[in-house]
Amino acid sequence: MNRRHFLRTSAALAAAPLILSPNRAAAAAAEEKDLLAAAPERIETHRKADATVTVVDAAGKPVPGAEVTVEQTRHAFRFGSNIFKWDRLPEDLEGPYRRRFAQLLNFATLPFYWPMYERERGKPEHAYTRRVAEWCRDQGIATKGHPLAWNMGDPRWLPDDLEEIRRLQMARIEDCVSHFRGLIDTWDVVNEATHFDRKDFVERRAPKHSAMWQKVGRVEFARQCFRHARKAGPDATLLINDYRTDPPYEKVIEGLVDDAGKPLYDVIGIQSHMHGSTWPSRKIQDVCDRFARFRVPLHFTETTVVSGPRKQPRWETTPEGEARQAREVVRFYTMLFAHPAVEAITWWDFSDNGAWQGAPAGFLRNDMSPKPAFEELLRLVKGAWWTRTTVRTGKDGAATVRAFLGDYAVTATAAGKTATGEVTCRRDKPNAWTVRLT
Repeated sequence: MNRRHFLRTSAALAAAPLILSPNRAAAAAAEEKDLLAAAPERIETHRKADATVTVVDAAGKPVPGAEVTVEQTRHAFRFGSNIFKWDRLPEDLEGPYRRRFAQLLNFATLPFYWPMYERERGKPEHAYTRRVAEWCRDQGIATKGHPLAWNMGDPRWLPDDLEEIRRLQMARIEDCVSHFRGLIDTWDVVNEATHFDRKDFVERRAPKHSAMWQKVGRVEFARQCFRHARKAGPDATLLINDYRTDPPYEKVIEGLVDDAGKPLYDVIGIQSHMHGSTWPSRKIQDVCDRFARFRVPLHFTETTVVSGPRKQPRWETTPEGEARQAREVVRFYTMLFAHPAVEAITWWDFSDNGAWQGAPAGFLRNDMSPKPAFEELLRLVKGAWWTRTTVRTGKDGAATVRAFLGDYAVTATAAGKTATGEVTCRRDKPNAWTVRLT
């Protein structure tokens, strides 16, 4: 089955209605409603923590009755998207693309696809990537490189010798991770290992890389990639990433350990492209629970919900599709934000302009105007899931707040004096903050 046929077949199967008896359908609908209804309580439990703000004077004595404003500046949870169109758009579209990306998101995935990233041997696109990453850093946006190893295509210059290909692959991993150390410190190290031997990749798109991978072994190749990534980035966050959410992916993960049985990965990446029907809440919960057993964070690395039906010759956004997309985005993100194992969601793609498969998958339309999904997610990320509050200290100079995990600016005012501090609300440490009025 070639790639195009595989994608069409997968989408058709995903979109095919599941026929249930009336009783089973009613039970399933009730369960879906209950799962979503329980999400706010889970969010309150898993995404927030208690904090105490104590205001003291110059001598260190408590200040009662001080007004304290607690203003969130950044989420601990990573809300992201790929940023593949950065500086690739006409001037009138580039500004809105960047502005809206920074308005909504705090996490960006940068492209490292080997055939395009190193079109000429020894000349990777490090300069462009550094500009993107530095812009993200200046906006307070964390970055991730994707992917370091994937046989989606052979660079045109790749030699025939399989051992030399393996050596070049490992050298590329070390070069990318070390070159961007301190600027890009999260990496999708190996992409789609479960199905690296798909026929069109082996026969047409990446015959050399695929042959090397086959010779080394599915999991052994992945192990080597992770070892080289760790060598170049001892403190980096390393992901295994796949579109499979079934036992074959679990088997790869189970094998991706060192000689002592310790995982070589830090995070498990889960793709969730939904170009047809969207995942029910039960599937979302089940997938999270299944991979949470590995006791590392989960990142939903590639999430897509389209805003229009697939039609020929063009696949376009529609008002009805945009309304559906917005509803599903709210539901999908709410379910994931409520699960304690999930620490990041990356959307694929940020705008319809150049989106994968030509789908109307973006939060923005081709002209960079925001779709309802953008507005609804913004209301969640910077509204319902964002802490802004003002409290007063008691006789002991202290006030308590319950806040979403993340970074904050805390401002205290009393007797004409004002002081501001920057603090972080954490889940695993006491949140005891002190502001000194001088």
